[in-house]
Amino acid sequence: MTATALILAAGEGTRMKSALPKVAHAILGVPMVMHVITAARRGGVDDVVVVTGHGADAVESMLAEEAVTFARQERQLGTGHAVMCALEATGRIDGPVVVLAGDVPLVRPETIARLVDTQRRTGAACVLLTAVFPDPAGYGRVIRDAAGSVTAIIEHKDLPDELLCVAEGNVGMYCFDGPALHAHLDRLNPSNTQGEFYLTDLIALFVAEGLRVEAMIADDVDESYGVNSRVQLAEATKVLQRRINREHMRAGVTMTDPDLVWVGPGVTIGRDTVIEPMTQLHGDTHIGEACLLGPDTRITDSAVGDGCTIDSSIVTGSRLGEGVTVGPRAYLRQGTVMGSGSKAGTSVELKNVRIGERSKVPHLSYIGDADIGTDANIGAGTITCNYDGFRKHRTTIGDGAFIGSDTMLIAPVRVGSGAVTGAGSAISHDVPADALAVERTVQETFEGWAAARRAANEQGDR
Repeated sequence: MTATALILAAGEGTRMKSALPKVAHAILGVPMVMHVITAARRGGVDDVVVVTGHGADAVESMLAEEAVTFARQERQLGTGHAVMCALEATGRIDGPVVVLAGDVPLVRPETIARLVDTQRRTGAACVLLTAVFPDPAGYGRVIRDAAGSVTAIIEHKDLPDELLCVAEGNVGMYCFDGPALHAHLDRLNPSNTQGEFYLTDLIALFVAEGLRVEAMIADDVDESYGVNSRVQLAEATKVLQRRINREHMRAGVTMTDPDLVWVGPGVTIGRDTVIEPMTQLHGDTHIGEACLLGPDTRITDSAVGDGCTIDSSIVTGSRLGEGVTVGPRAYLRQGTVMGSGSKAGTSVELKNVRIGERSKVPHLSYIGDADIGTDANIGAGTITCNYDGFRKHRTTIGDGAFIGSDTMLIAPVRVGSGAVTGAGSAISHDVPADALAVERTVQETFEGWAAARRAANEQGDR
């Protein structure tokens, strides 16, 4: 039977001091709750239900393209109540039910897979994830009998003094047997200091009826880390940053200072790539082998071929072939495609451009909405004037063309293969292949003018 994940994401998160719902805050460019959804799916869960409450519209809009079911918890009456709301939306579930928290983003797929596997293998009514904390304050404690079996979970606020020394805490992640969960959920009652329906009270109910309860201690205590403030958000980010960076370094990527490199969870990087400090890789980004990235580079939703160098630049929504050179201080915007061996140099901005193999835009240029052939050279200060105030227009530059420095190409316009434009020209008409196009006013020179101006200025000062 398939496994279902219920992700509790209804909390207000008042300590975040934010108009943004807590679970929408990003860690390495990905909303917190998405880390949990992704871990659940990679851990073998088939169906995902997200329970929303505070900021529900914003959370549901953010996840609109994800294949998840939403359940509303209009009043936040505890974790048990949240699961009640989820099951109202799903109906009866006969397979394993994994309960996760949307503000505990460091859970790993392999841990979720172990929870599900343990429940299926043992037939337990519940398998709960626990951790042994150096300081368990704030966590519900896992109470065991003399034989080591779990008998109950007591929330920290309800904990008697004699049990404050218990170090094993409840992480808030569970895998329930679906029928057992349905059969007992309506027996929860809010007879506690918070007046809430605690999901943890099910443990004592199961034990009282002789149903099996298993506790699985987390391999990594960081998986239990909940985010309730901006400080904790930064701390969780640091944990995930180090976890991801170590995986890439173990796979053959060099990071000269991994504490100053940020890599999103969906990014892939080829071996022998070197990443310098202050570099960020986010979104759907794929880096080839033997690249040099940074320092101070940001790449988002882009594909970078083998052997590329990107120095102190921003690349977003772009595709780069092999051996491409970018920067320093270049800006490649959405829709840029660079052929193998091409170059976008110092202070160059490209947008919605296709650049052929070995073509170069070396310095101080803006090229937007253009197609450039192979082996072309774009001189310093070149601008494609692509916007007329109402519409964008394209510029086409043929193979082997040479665009002189400070040329303005007033789109729509075509420069043929092998053609040349003179420096300082404003080209508004098509240029045939192998032609020279020059557009300049006649230079006039007035001998002695500057000296006379200085003399007049000195006379005035007297």
